[in-house]
Amino acid sequence: MAALTRVEAHVFRTPIKDPVRTSFGTMTERVAVFVSAEDSDGARGWGEVWCNFPNAAAEHRALLFADIVAPRALGKPIDDPVALWGEIDRALHVLRIQSGDAGALSAAAAGLDLALHDLRARKRGLPLWRALGGTDDRPVPVYGSGINPGPGAVDTVARLRDAGYRAFKIKVGFGEETDLASLRPAAKSLNADERLMVDANQGWDLRSACAMLPKLAEFGLGWIEEPLMADRPLREWAQVAAAAPTQLAGGENLRGAGGFQEAIDSGLLGVVQPDAAKWGGHSGCLPVAKAALAAGRTYCPHFLGGALGLIHSLHLLAAVRGPGLLEVDANANPLREGLLGDLMTVREGSVALPGGQGLGLEPDIKSLAALRTLHLERRA
Repeated sequence: MAALTRVEAHVFRTPIKDPVRTSFGTMTERVAVFVSAEDSDGARGWGEVWCNFPNAAAEHRALLFADIVAPRALGKPIDDPVALWGEIDRALHVLRIQSGDAGALSAAAAGLDLALHDLRARKRGLPLWRALGGTDDRPVPVYGSGINPGPGAVDTVARLRDAGYRAFKIKVGFGEETDLASLRPAAKSLNADERLMVDANQGWDLRSACAMLPKLAEFGLGWIEEPLMADRPLREWAQVAAAAPTQLAGGENLRGAGGFQEAIDSGLLGVVQPDAAKWGGHSGCLPVAKAALAAGRTYCPHFLGGALGLIHSLHLLAAVRGPGLLEVDANANPLREGLLGDLMTVREGSVALPGGQGLGLEPDIKSLAALRTLHLERRA
């Protein structure tokens, strides 16, 4: 039985010409923490630790991965990644409380889980989506995400349309005037087969959400994402859902199976969006996705980072299917394009599943060497 013998973490950061704006802050760099796991047979798998914001935390999360999470897995059998993730998750519970660093520890554990599932799929000679239980190899529908606010949003939609996208999500939560100026020209530009969604990134309180949401009715939105902070009580979410002209989406900032199940059971989220690089990896998020579909909800994986997390999200959605779409960042990111190349070319609103074993991608980390700020290695 193979055991985990070696892990690595690579931190990359690069400045960008056009900052990525959200209601809670602005990203002036793109960062990524890519991790690998190697077993006693020499097999290796790859994952990613979520580190978008604040991006100064990327190195910190890599250190948590190497010095807190990895020691709880090194030397142990890895034939059952789900059981190992559960063991690590329980062991980290007290540290989440003691450190106040729950999100960073969860993301570090998620990155390891993703790498172990990739490794296991490669050893089984299967593409990852099939190793996760998928049976459908059709292309996966996608949408262009992270569209910055302002009059330029319509230009971004046009660019994405030319690149093959048929669904688009614009950031809101910047005030009524800015939000409506972003949405009106973009909505008017849509073709009959196209969809538009919005993401408030937790930018409204109860009063402002209930005041703003009815004004969005004219746009025929597919969903309204995170109109409240994720930790607001269900009674507030219920009031917002009653005021909304379409279904609500959320989940990227929930953690723990119990929190997701409560959100699903409440019926307040039509679209459930766990981020596998932020919490749970495949071991945690696959059951959430299945529970969402069983309850008649839509599962759409959240992701806005580097190449490896995006490919993992593609495989996870392909494994469970349903009516969901894959989130693909509309903003330039050398830590995505630099590794993917043309692997995820969009055609008529969908991307083909990669061939080969595991992720279907062997990342050329050396090609990003000039952007690497930290490299860590730990052995059993």
